[in-house]
Amino acid sequence: MKAVVYKGNGEIALEERPLPKMRKQTDAIVEVTLTTICSSDLHIRHGAVPRAVPGVILGHEFVGRVVETGSAVRNVKVNDRVAVNVETFCGECFFCRRGFVNNCSDAEGGWALGCRIDGGQAEYVRIPYADQGLSRIPDNVTDEQALFTGDLLSTGYWAAKMEEIEVGDTVAVIGAGPTGLCAMMTARLYRPGCIAAIDTDRSRLEVALKNGLADVAIDPENEDAEQRIAGLTGGRGADRVIEAAGGANTFEMAWKIARPNAVVGIVAMYEEDQVLPLPQMYGKNLTFRTGGVDACDCAEILRLISEGRLDARCLITHRGELSDIMEAYRVFENREDGVIKWAIRP
Repeated sequence: MKAVVYKGNGEIALEERPLPKMRKQTDAIVEVTLTTICSSDLHIRHGAVPRAVPGVILGHEFVGRVVETGSAVRNVKVNDRVAVNVETFCGECFFCRRGFVNNCSDAEGGWALGCRIDGGQAEYVRIPYADQGLSRIPDNVTDEQALFTGDLLSTGYWAAKMEEIEVGDTVAVIGAGPTGLCAMMTARLYRPGCIAAIDTDRSRLEVALKNGLADVAIDPENEDAEQRIAGLTGGRGADRVIEAAGGANTFEMAWKIARPNAVVGIVAMYEEDQVLPLPQMYGKNLTFRTGGVDACDCAEILRLISEGRLDARCLITHRGELSDIMEAYRVFENREDGVIKWAIRP
């Protein structure tokens, strides 16, 4: 089968690889029907994810059809259409029982797909702990509607949930890339008073406004974001801040635009250390919440998609075949042609 392989030293390649085989009775084999490229794949390519294993097949955001299951798999069956969770988790360890599935203590637990074990930028993939890692797609939901369930929408849903957004809040989202747009989309479920999208890419801000994901667009290259947020909130600052950009100064922006006693959620994956200047923020009494997504709400996300309350198809700007994925990587990495996300069919 064809698959995108991380070679190490900044190199990836489309190669022929053997078909995956079952290893445990809790596994399933999935035929990939639609996959995509994530910014995290670029981080792996650039060596910014130390746990990534050279030789691994990339891809952790995809949907497919079950073609084989182990005898211990109960929740899915052959021919089920499924969304695949970005994380592998056993469901039984200390962390899984508390919903912290990103920290699953199993050897293949946490973010493993496309990082430490073979992922879904391929024709077929083995899914460990299939009962936890696969969610059946409702009949009225298309592959494109379900594509981002296991990663982007899970990240946005997790970010909004950990922010504890209240009705009428002002929510500032730094970064109008795919993660930030999904964070805005899911934050809207909590009925905030205002969602402010902050980005230097005008086309992405327009996507946020056009699709009703944000109420206000702020370009910090042309205006002072801190002053604009203050103007929107009577001088207080944002009630909730989601940092989904991971830029050179976006961490600093996040705590500066937050009001005292706000929640600041750090969703971005940084390639460099960030500084927490405690003397400068003393007295703001901020709550910081950080880390990788706990993607354990896929079934709920699919229900919301089925009911028409979530629809991330506006993120799909490009479509292609797996044979053309290296060109898709180039376009995606260089942000050419207004790209936000690719939908790639093996």
